[in-house]
Amino acid sequence: MGLHADESVKTPLSNDALLSFDSMEGVYESPVVRKGTLTPPSPRRPVLERLLIPLVAAAAYALHSIPIADRRPLSAATLAILLGLAARAAGWVTPAVLDDCRRLVKRLLPALIVLTGAGLNLSQASAIGGKALLITVACIAVAFLASLAFGRLLGARPKMAMLIGAGTAICGTSAIIAAAPVIGAEDEDVAISVGAVNLLGLALMICFPIMGGLLGLPQDVFGIWAGTSIHAVPQVVTAAFAYGEEAGSLATLVKLVRVALLAPFLIVLVLVYRKSRGDGYHVRVSKMIPPFLWGFLLLAALTTVQLIPVLQFQLASWAPQSVRAFQIPLAGVMVDAGNILLTIVMAAMGMEASLQTMLASGRPALLTGLAACLALSAFSLMLIRLWL
Repeated sequence: MGLHADESVKTPLSNDALLSFDSMEGVYESPVVRKGTLTPPSPRRPVLERLLIPLVAAAAYALHSIPIADRRPLSAATLAILLGLAARAAGWVTPAVLDDCRRLVKRLLPALIVLTGAGLNLSQASAIGGKALLITVACIAVAFLASLAFGRLLGARPKMAMLIGAGTAICGTSAIIAAAPVIGAEDEDVAISVGAVNLLGLALMICFPIMGGLLGLPQDVFGIWAGTSIHAVPQVVTAAFAYGEEAGSLATLVKLVRVALLAPFLIVLVLVYRKSRGDGYHVRVSKMIPPFLWGFLLLAALTTVQLIPVLQFQLASWAPQSVRAFQIPLAGVMVDAGNILLTIVMAAMGMEASLQTMLASGRPALLTGLAACLALSAFSLMLIRLWL
């Protein structure tokens, strides 16, 4: 028989000590001597919780693939932010998912920026002519400075105003994502800036052909105006080709030059921002530029001189003739990989952002972006009228 502790019997032995005698007879497990507090194992997380970020990104791609009047006005990245915000508002984003979002953004963002370089051809800058290039550079400077000035006037946070300026000046989402780590912006600033810039870009895409018709702009003037003023490449292409074939071709070229200027823009931003903070006066330029920016510049340079290889495949003779020989350009693969990473990062940033904070901060951001858009559009049209 095992001994059992009786509360009515006074004994110097503890309850655990009495129960330990029973363990000698095989009734109980041997007592464990605890030398410290044991950490309980982490609870097993539900599958939906662990896969929430890729599921939101996949849903964004699925919605993006649905054309509206043969167009896809919203990019997968923009949809990913909206779906991420919806998931947060629905209560699906647990603290563990928030931790996943922060780690994922921190790890994927440098790789995403590097891969963006594979889609830039810096030689395009010389193809639009000297005056058009000067107009493009001047418009970039005005858009960025106008965003800073209006941001301060309208109460937008300084880093948010800088991100909106980068997106307005260069190429929307991609410029915001590239500039964010350079200035140390918070993920919430990035999400709000991306939302504001994309919304305004859609508005410009719709309004520009109407305004061009009302002003009676020639095809070449409208093409340069759209290429220097509208945010994202798909928005420029949609608006300009809606105005005319010549306007569409010229606007696309001007916009691609503007995108190619992202690299020098980031270098200037690094130098100016670090000096304005008092950092880097006694530091070499190579130490001031983040490592991922060197990778971005290297890939852009390799793309420009066409040194990124194209893989060629020759299948066996039994394969169908239509697919027996094919090639895969690595530059295109890297661009597609960058777009996938961008969508995943945007989904994570959307889930990190609080909808309440977005609504509170969205008004200054939207007004700042709107003011910068109007200043850029007016300045660009004025320069085109004077110089061309």
